[in-house]
Amino acid sequence: MKTKVKELRTASGITQQQLAELVHVSARTIISIEKEQYSPSLMLAYRIAEVFHVTVEELCCLEENKRLEDQKYEEL
Repeated sequence: MKTKVKELRTASGITQQQLAELVHVSARTIISIEKEQYSPSLMLAYRIAEVFHVTVEELCCLEENKRLEDQKYEEL
């Protein structure tokens, strides 16, 4: 799942470690989310969204992800 974590984090000028501390996870978790190797749980997505004052929908690019998923199914 694509997220805007890296975009929001860099725009805010905070490090991966700082974000990790703010949301109570390891820096490795933040790195994995930013590399799209791990999708955050709903609670973690909510915590990250709170840090950046955005909605979970905005953070997780839900509209874009839904559109991409719909396209996959249409191609079948």
